[in-house]
Amino acid sequence: ANRLNSYQMHMGYERTYKFFILPKQTFDIALMIAKKTLPFNRNALLSQMTETPVWDMIVIGGGATGLGIALDAASRGYTTLLLEQADFAKGTSSKSTKLVHGGVRYLAQGNIPLVYSALRERGLLLKNAPHIVKSQSFIIPCYSRADKLQYLIGLKLYDWLSGRLSFGSSRLLPPAEVEQRLPGIQTKKLLGGIEYFDGQFDDSRLAINLAQTAVVYGAVIINYCRVAGLLKDTSGKINGVVAVEKEGGKTYDLKAKVVINATGVFVNDIHQMDMPDTARMVKGSRGIHLVVDASFMQGASALLIPKTIDGRVLFAIPWHGRLLIGTTDTPVDRPALEPTASNEEIQYILDTLQEYFIKAPAQKDILSVFAGLRPLAASNKDITNTKELSRDHKISISKSGLVTITGGKWTTYRLMAEDAVKAAIKVGGLSYKPCITKNLRLHGSINENNKSHLGIYGSDAAAIEALMQQNSLLQKKLHPGFSYTEAEVIWAIENEMARTVEDILARRLRLLFLDAAAAMETAPVVAAILRKQLGKSEEWEKEQLHSFLQLAVHYTITPILKKATSSQ
Repeated sequence: ANRLNSYQMHMGYERTYKFFILPKQTFDIALMIAKKTLPFNRNALLSQMTETPVWDMIVIGGGATGLGIALDAASRGYTTLLLEQADFAKGTSSKSTKLVHGGVRYLAQGNIPLVYSALRERGLLLKNAPHIVKSQSFIIPCYSRADKLQYLIGLKLYDWLSGRLSFGSSRLLPPAEVEQRLPGIQTKKLLGGIEYFDGQFDDSRLAINLAQTAVVYGAVIINYCRVAGLLKDTSGKINGVVAVEKEGGKTYDLKAKVVINATGVFVNDIHQMDMPDTARMVKGSRGIHLVVDASFMQGASALLIPKTIDGRVLFAIPWHGRLLIGTTDTPVDRPALEPTASNEEIQYILDTLQEYFIKAPAQKDILSVFAGLRPLAASNKDITNTKELSRDHKISISKSGLVTITGGKWTTYRLMAEDAVKAAIKVGGLSYKPCITKNLRLHGSINENNKSHLGIYGSDAAAIEALMQQNSLLQKKLHPGFSYTEAEVIWAIENEMARTVEDILARRLRLLFLDAAAAMETAPVVAAILRKQLGKSEEWEKEQLHSFLQLAVHYTITPILKKATSSQ
């Protein structure tokens, strides 16, 4: 127990374990630490999946919400199993606008409770994951005196709602400073601007840290394991799931006291396993993002366009050396793991930028384009405009005891998890144990300011650097235009449960999101390393490469333009 506490304090965790709390779990984790092994190993976790006859909780879904629930439950001391059909954060949770924020748009809509809770959670995230969450300056250019007054009042309220967890105070900027801070911004009729502060992060990297932390606290978390059905007892109550492990093809019947459906845009699919022909619980909304070279808006500040032609907001944010621009809000009928942007959505963003940039990006300047689906809690009304649906979360419990969580956003994942676990405790008849995640530092958490590209790994950066020192060949860059190294690929495979080329280039490293063409050029190197590390065949390597290239081409502008042309 003492060794575990020393480890936790070294990693930035709170001192939470004592000798008399969870003695077996504490001993198991301390033993792993003593052996100097990292617990986030898929084969080891897979072998543990059947060792527990009846889990306290089984969580379906490995995005932000599901991972947050698994961490909350495991850190309270409940036996917890999480199953994800693809890779962690494969869907919506890796395709966000990379913001940890209260939501200035929700403030304008008058949703004060949502903004207040999100701002509080934003502050907790900065405290618990300072290696991955940063304060970001945002500037709203103002072209009328009415705008200046309106936005300043609104953002002062935003500051006030954040309380002691504020990221910084908003202030008026003169036109000259706006032009200096946002090089390339349209200066005609510019009357100044408002600067305010919000949070920025790397979404899929945070997801991995959540999974790692949950495993340290005893959770078993498996990717590429699809839930194919729900188990019920003789009274019709859900008491487990049928899971199919994709790599081996084996089917498992796994028992649990309570099952939680946290599958985002796919909650309807799981819910209908329980109650066929029921109404949809989630309505999807597609948001797309464009990535262009940083030269279009050099500088450290981000741009917020507060009101587009159809009443949305648009961001242009520096991210990993590129400029990330988005987003849209388009209703969709059917969920997909890999939604694609339409030419109309892309053109809408480019047309909007024309009004705010002296030289705006064009289609030829897009390095990557990606789309994600927001899982919005459905309304009883027949709403076709998804801007009208709440971003708040809802928890429902079916007659058979399936706990389903819908809605929400990345910033409030911890609060969503706390509410879901609270509901699951009641449904499962579990003894109550308090939530500790408000003050729980996530894996990798470190207060040191590492400005290298490895800084995103937090305390794990030292281990990756050690790999490169042990083997100089691993210092080789994967692509001449980026800092990513072969050591990071090895690290992702051995310590972050990466199983495919896509896992590495899309979510462990962010190359696919930053430059799709560069990712395709890098794929053969990554596929070769994966084959060697995982002991796969040459045929497997070829299939991996082919699969990734088929995916990556849809992150480029070419197939979108072809599709648009063929439909005309």
